[in-house]
Amino acid sequence: MDEFDAIVIGAGHAGCEAALALARTKNKTLLLSLSLDAVAFLACNPSIGGTAKGQLASEVDALGGQMGINIDKTLIQLRMLNSGKGPAVQSLRAQADKIAYHNEMKKTIENTPNLYLRQAEVTDVKEEGKIKVVTTAVGKQYKAKTVVFATGVYLKSNIIIGDYIKNCGPNGFSNAEKLSDSLKRLGLRLYRFKTGTPARINGRSIDFSKLEVQNGEENIQNFSFITKKKAKNRAVCYLTYTNLSTHEIIKNNLDKAPVFSGLIKGVGPRYCPSIETKIVRFADKERHQLFLEPEALSTNEFYIQGFSTSMPVEVQEDMIHSVKGLEKAEIMRDSYAIEYDCIDPTQLLPTLELKDHPGLFFAGQINGTSGYEEAAAQGIIAGINANLYLKNKEKLVLKRSDGYIGVLIDDIVTKGTNEPYRMMTSRAEYRLLLRQDNADLRLTEIGRKVGLVDNNRWRIFNKKRRELTEILELIKNKYKPQEIKELFEKNNESLPKESITIKDMIKRNNLNAFKINESLHVFDKFSWEVVNEMNIMVKYEGYLKQQEEDIEKFKKNEETLIPSDFDYQKYHGLRLEAAEKMKEIRPINIGQASRISGVSPADIAVLSVLIKKHKEQNKEEK
Repeated sequence: MDEFDAIVIGAGHAGCEAALALARTKNKTLLLSLSLDAVAFLACNPSIGGTAKGQLASEVDALGGQMGINIDKTLIQLRMLNSGKGPAVQSLRAQADKIAYHNEMKKTIENTPNLYLRQAEVTDVKEEGKIKVVTTAVGKQYKAKTVVFATGVYLKSNIIIGDYIKNCGPNGFSNAEKLSDSLKRLGLRLYRFKTGTPARINGRSIDFSKLEVQNGEENIQNFSFITKKKAKNRAVCYLTYTNLSTHEIIKNNLDKAPVFSGLIKGVGPRYCPSIETKIVRFADKERHQLFLEPEALSTNEFYIQGFSTSMPVEVQEDMIHSVKGLEKAEIMRDSYAIEYDCIDPTQLLPTLELKDHPGLFFAGQINGTSGYEEAAAQGIIAGINANLYLKNKEKLVLKRSDGYIGVLIDDIVTKGTNEPYRMMTSRAEYRLLLRQDNADLRLTEIGRKVGLVDNNRWRIFNKKRRELTEILELIKNKYKPQEIKELFEKNNESLPKESITIKDMIKRNNLNAFKINESLHVFDKFSWEVVNEMNIMVKYEGYLKQQEEDIEKFKKNEETLIPSDFDYQKYHGLRLEAAEKMKEIRPINIGQASRISGVSPADIAVLSVLIKKHKEQNKEEK
């Protein structure tokens, strides 16, 4: 029987990050995938990033992960979403060459020391003391000290189109039929969730003259903080809309829609519904946006973002042909819904380790989340903590104030989810501090501490910190009114009567660091990233200070740990419902306990007193 330090089951975005984190921290790691063609495969939308998702991708990068590096190498268009709004909600989104993205990640995995990639279907995972035994469909067995489950949407998955059902995974890949039963034998509670993907159409059959062009942007932030070259846009996307004719076709065929007929049992994502669900839910809307996005530079396939459906094929064709610019569109791949098994994530600790089974970690869509970026975020944390488990060191728990990754994991393990969980900026209380541009400043030191930030990334990070310190000192310099007269007149600002610092200039409504530099050239020696970072810090100084104060209050509850042997039902005072919920979730601190659904502020006040009493009793007994 082959032996490894760690085994990762599944080579999607969670599995790849987990396996790379383990291998890069010098653990002999086996990565098992149902198909090597599915490694880091972009099965749904061919993109990385988006609102809040861009932050997740850059946080993965800041910790020493691979997703940001990979998308920077293989993107064909880059845009900053919400650029007209404040920095708290701005997020990068890149159109990926999905073929190149898969190839680049597979190449990275294949060339990483300590990492072994193998195609196999896992059918069973058993525990023999502290050793885990993984069995494949062909009877091959492997031993390891820790296992990371990153199985995505492949557990007993079905593809559904109209009344057609096929037992397979996304894109027709094989699924995992037996592993769900193995998880049940371990005592896990499973859910049945559902997601879907739109049709792919042939680009040569699209009338682009009828569509709105969506160009990319140049000279903006990369996903990875170590990418040296600015992204080059090599493709364009297009915008079109559904219309009343489209809606009428859908309404007339709702009886054939599996999501309404009862054929689909799984719970779908509320924030990314099928087009038929949109038409029913938003009956007053006359049109819905559709984005046409190229799948890769080497294919004519276009993805219709916003047009996910599980309608029968002939209805899909009528729906698509009713859309402006798609009247003669040739469908190359049908749209489908996919149902799959996932676990109740409240069975996990904030480290993503299973509560009652040390050494078993879970990451990605098996935890009830949706999205490549959410998966990668969980994958790198599961990989980091599996390594710390092997080294017998204290595991990593990112707080909600540390990053979107902390928000994501805290949400799912504390509150659970009754639908595929999607990250949004509104979920983060401290989103002005948790921006995409400063993910490295927040997390790279943590990545270095856990062994994932190499010397090159550490050098780049420290250079940025030095430059930021220097530029923050530089903006204290003052300029006389006559020196800035042209700058102020050009930008419709009233000229001050006395000398003014660069910092105070930046705070003016019509000025920013970049406009100032065009006239004064004070920041020419600094990188765009450093100037942008400083500009945000100055412009939003008051708001940032308020959030930092809020975080200090938040940390007091996070630092009040709940003893692992605390018996919620032993002490009088806690309401029965609160005691039962906390016993089930097993929060690690007062802060997490306060976020459990059904636990009130009064319960937390009582809990704080009881914890203090518990600790005093333990001292007396010793």
